[in-house]
Formats: sequence, C-alpha cells, structure tokens
Amino acid sequence: MLIHVPDVPAGLQWYQSAFVGSELRHVSDFDFTYLEFKGVGIEIVPSDEKVSSGAAGSVVYWTVDDFDAALAHFVAAGATLYRGPGKIEEGKLMCQVRDPWGNCIGLRD
Repeated sequence: MLIHVPDVPAGLQWYQSAFVGSELRHVSDFDFTYLEFKGVGIEIVPSDEKVSSGAAGSVVYWTVDDFDAALAHFVAAGATLYRGPGKIEEGKLMCQVRDPWGNCIGLRD
C-alpha cells in the first residue's frame, strides 16, 4: 500500500505511532524504508505533481477489535474524523479518518 506525503520521514514517524506495533523495515538495495503492520507493507512515499497527498481514490479499511478505542487513538495521534461513524451490516461501525496530510484511513469493527 502506498501513501503519498510531502515529508517522508514525518510520514513514517506518524504512521508508526498511529499503527501501534508496526515495524520499520529497510530495503538496503534501494535505500528504502517502509512499515510492516500485521503482514501489510505500508510504504510512505513522496507526493509530487502527479500524485499528491489527500482524500482521493481508494481507501483501505482496517478491521479493529474496539472501534471506539481505535477511533480515539487515531484522533489522539493527530488524525481528523472525515466520514462517519456509520452503521453497516450486522450493526457494525465504520468511518474514515484523515492523516495530517489529508490521506484517508478506513476503520471498521
């Protein structure tokens, strides 16, 4: 998964604090660092004139054990609520938050 931000080191730091338990991985052949979280690679890459940061395109939804706690954690880390929360099938909840650069992160229980 690629996430475009104007400041890659700041993006790596923010995403590592927001996704508790994520680990930095370094690919020395390419001098590239990314995060791994629950088997998913989160690649923080530079935004530019072709692909900017912000709310556009696909949103990855993460299933969380405690929806309210997860939403509170992301907001405390500096995300802002963008959509929802709303009820979906079987009384479950989902929402979207935006990172400090405007990228959307989906949460659902």
